[in-house]
Amino acid sequence: MPRQDVQGAARAAGAQIPRAVWMLGIVSMLMDISSEMIHSLLPVFLVTTLSASAFLVGLIEGVAESTALIVKVFSGVLSDYWRRRKSLAVLGYGMAALSKPLFALASSAGLVFGARLLDRIGKGMRGAPRDALLADITPPDMRGSAFGLRQSLDTVGAFLGPLAAIGLMLLWANDFQAVFWVAVVPAALSVALLFFGVQEPDRAEAAAAVNPIRRENLRRLGADYWRVVAIAAVFTLARFSEAFLVLRAQQGGLAVAFAPLVLIAMNVVYALAAYPFGRLADRMSNAVLLALGLAVLVAADLALAYRNAGMWLWGGIALWGLHMGMTQGLLAAMVAHTAPDDLRGTAYGVFNLVSGIALLVASAVAGLLWDRLGASFTFAAGAGFGVLALLALASARLFARAARTN
Repeated sequence: MPRQDVQGAARAAGAQIPRAVWMLGIVSMLMDISSEMIHSLLPVFLVTTLSASAFLVGLIEGVAESTALIVKVFSGVLSDYWRRRKSLAVLGYGMAALSKPLFALASSAGLVFGARLLDRIGKGMRGAPRDALLADITPPDMRGSAFGLRQSLDTVGAFLGPLAAIGLMLLWANDFQAVFWVAVVPAALSVALLFFGVQEPDRAEAAAAVNPIRRENLRRLGADYWRVVAIAAVFTLARFSEAFLVLRAQQGGLAVAFAPLVLIAMNVVYALAAYPFGRLADRMSNAVLLALGLAVLVAADLALAYRNAGMWLWGGIALWGLHMGMTQGLLAAMVAHTAPDDLRGTAYGVFNLVSGIALLVASAVAGLLWDRLGASFTFAAGAGFGVLALLALASARLFARAARTN
C-alpha cells in the first residue's frame, strides 16, 4: 500500500499512539533520570576531584559514547536474526543499571572510565532493539510522533536527573558519591517496568532465523538510507559531548553544585521541542526540517564560542537543546522510513556505528582543541562542521533530485 494511503487510513481511523510507546518512553525517562544525576556532575567530578584534563574528559566521553553506538550494530543485527527485540533491550537496561554503583565507588579516572564503558555498552545493547521495537509497534504515519514522544519523555528524565543532583549536592555539601548512590534507584525501576510493562508484538511470519548481514540483504539498504547515514555522521562531528557545555559554564564561573543547571536548561528545551517537531516531521519535508535543525546547531556553537557566561552561554545551551529536539527523533524516523522492515534493527545498528565513530573523533578533537587552543576555538570548529553538514545535506538532495530526473 502506498505510504499516502497508509497515512490516510491511519488518520481516518483516528489512530492513537500505542500504549507500549508510552511505556518505552517512561522506561527511557527513568533510566535518564539515573544517568543524568551522574553525568551532569561527572565532568566536574573528574576535573575537580580526580584532577583529569579536558582532553581526558573528552576521550572518556568519546570512547564511552561511541562504544554505545558501535554496540548497537551487534544488538540490532541480533534483534533481526532472532526476530526478538525486548530481551536484548532488557539486557541493555540491566547492564546500565549495574554500572551505577560503580560510579559511587570510583576513586580514580580509570574506575570512572570502566563504569562509563559498562553503562554505555548497556545503552548500545538496548538502543537499536528498542528503536526497532518502537517502529514495529507504530503505524508508519505516526512514527515521527512516536519517536518524538519517546524522545520527549526520555528528555524529561534528562532534566529531572540534573535537578535532583543539584538538590542533593546542596543538601549533602557537594558529596558527589552520595548522589551517585541515589541514582541506582530509578535505574532499577526502569528495568522492572520494561520487563513487566512492555509486551513485544507476535511475529507470525518469523519462521527460520536468517543472517541479516548477508550481502544480498545489505544491498536492500538503498541509497536513501545511506544518505541519511552519511549526513548524520557529518552532523555528529558538530555535536560533540555535552560534557563540554558543562565545562564551558564552569569556566564562566558557575558553582560546582549548580553545574547540572546546564543540562537542565538544555533538556527542558529538548523535551518541549521533541514531540512537536516529531509531529511536524510527519507533515513536512524531512530534509528541510533537518537543515533547519543544523542551522540551529551552528548558531548554538557560535554563541558558545563567543562567550562563556550570561545570555550568550545560556542562549547557546538553549539552542543546543532545540536542535536536539528538532533532529534526534527525526533521524530515527528517517532510518525507519528508508530501511526494510526485516532489516530495521540492522539499519539502526549500522547507522549508529557510523555515528559512533564520528562521535569518538568529535569528542577527542574537541578536548584536544580545548587544551591547546581554548574553549572558543572548540565551539567555532563545531560550527564549521555544522556548515559542512548543511552543505552535505544540500548536495544529497540535489543528487537525489538529479537521479529522479534521469
